[in-house]
Amino acid sequence: MGDASLQGRNESTIMWSEERYKAFMARQVSGDEDQLQLESYTATIEPVDASKREFLHQLVMMVFWPHRSRDIDLFLSLGKGYVASDEIGRPLASAMYFPMGDDFSMCGMMVVTPRLQSQGAGRRLLRRIMRDNEGRDLRVTATRSAFRLYESAGFAPVAEISQHQGVARPVEAPELPAGCRLRPMTPGDEPALRALDLHAYGADRSALYTELMTRSDGLVLERDGQIRGFAMKRPFGKGTVIGPVIAETDEMAVQLVAPLIRDCAGQFTRMDTQIESTALKQLLAQAGMGVIDTVTEMWIGTPRRATTGARVYGLASHSLG
Repeated sequence: MGDASLQGRNESTIMWSEERYKAFMARQVSGDEDQLQLESYTATIEPVDASKREFLHQLVMMVFWPHRSRDIDLFLSLGKGYVASDEIGRPLASAMYFPMGDDFSMCGMMVVTPRLQSQGAGRRLLRRIMRDNEGRDLRVTATRSAFRLYESAGFAPVAEISQHQGVARPVEAPELPAGCRLRPMTPGDEPALRALDLHAYGADRSALYTELMTRSDGLVLERDGQIRGFAMKRPFGKGTVIGPVIAETDEMAVQLVAPLIRDCAGQFTRMDTQIESTALKQLLAQAGMGVIDTVTEMWIGTPRRATTGARVYGLASHSLG
């Protein structure tokens, strides 16, 4: 497809998204911003803070997400948002957002207890965090059940994300090209990692990397003495997640990921990717990490992910991109 055709399609999508966004936000109810009528009782909406840690953990267990308390702690350290509870304090719903730089936020931890998923709680909380982020570009990872809600709010699909997981088997990586080497990641690498991620992701995730560097280990790939890609892994959910992974080519991504999979051999391991890379998916399949689900990345604003140079091959998480 030519550049002119692609530009025309993007402009049309942005116009469609803006119309949906305006219509969605216009439906907000005035006068009851902190209460929500659900079934036969009134729910109370409150800001998220550290005191809501167990509340959020209960919610994710209700929808069978694998998050552990340590994963909730990471989200609380980086994000803001709201929770809804009933009159006796039982958790009903949550919605969070994670500011990245001055003009972008990732939406996440969008959870509604199953019996209330058609009662409007998710819609109200989504509108609340969208209002907090007026003027920012937004991105969200949508499950199948939430896709229509985000679409009605003006979010447009941009990519499919494949969730690979399983008990890892050791795999071999292709030989490194001349002039390249892999080495363990060190704290001094953080500025270079942030710079690569800023190009690949399209937003400033400095706060995220400050947290990840204390929770993760990983590898960097150097070419002629310069860091050209990296991969991180950390405890997450039922085992280990590999991500973020930033690389310039499919081959580089495989070279970075294969040693981390070997480190996880015999353990439950997960990696989420939105790039259609045959080489990477073959590696993950050989490692026993098949695709168990797909979700949709959606956005409001302008697309930001790089299409040349360093790209995002592995996500930090669905909520953090």
